[in-house]
Amino acid sequence: MPAARSASPPPRRSRNLALELVESLGDRIRDGRLAPGEKLPTEAAIMAEYGVSRTVVREALSKLQAAGQVRTRHGIGTFVVGPSDAAPFRITPEQLATLQDVIAMLELRIGLETEAAALAAQRRSERNLQEMRAALKEFAATVEAGRDAVGADVRFHLEISRATHNPHFAELMAALGSGMIPRARLDAGPQPTPMTEARRDYLRRVNAEHQSIYDAIAAQDSEAARAAMRMHLANSRERRRRASVGAATTR
Repeated sequence: MPAARSASPPPRRSRNLALELVESLGDRIRDGRLAPGEKLPTEAAIMAEYGVSRTVVREALSKLQAAGQVRTRHGIGTFVVGPSDAAPFRITPEQLATLQDVIAMLELRIGLETEAAALAAQRRSERNLQEMRAALKEFAATVEAGRDAVGADVRFHLEISRATHNPHFAELMAALGSGMIPRARLDAGPQPTPMTEARRDYLRRVNAEHQSIYDAIAAQDSEAARAAMRMHLANSRERRRRASVGAATTR
């Protein structure tokens, strides 16, 4: 009886090989073996070192480039991207085109701003409090004048991030820009949303929530600031959901 031949392992697919190569080269970038500005080995050298095809190498380099870790200069080679060369984080208007997009933004903000509010309560300066009060006052005055208050809304939230005295919070919030305010995008259009009494009442409630956040930060109550910010952003998310349902039922 002939001896049974052992089954040979299935060949690895090129996509799996490309992902393995991405991980390996990415590790070399992260631990400094490939320094910012340094040129990567040629495609031929990578093929020889890893025993993979040119297709695999090109797919891996494409993924690294999409991740912002390398940059290819045509006819010269591929180079490791340094911190100053990396594309900055930003959310474009096109990424906030639907209700689902806006809710995703609010979920990001809940994770970010609840902790920012707690830190602001611990670290805020008198100047930070002055700027927050000015934004609250501007918000109220703008609404009473019959206009939306997106600018004052943005300034209030930005000042809370600055009050953490952690530059990463402020930089990330600044990158969100006015897109952080749901109505800035969803209410955009050729005709501005009319300032009805119902809308004015809605914006007054928004600013009352801001006031609660401010009061907790001013009192240096971290837990109350965290809870007030979470409630404010969760309310914003629910308001958007209800508005979407209401619009759908009137079609």
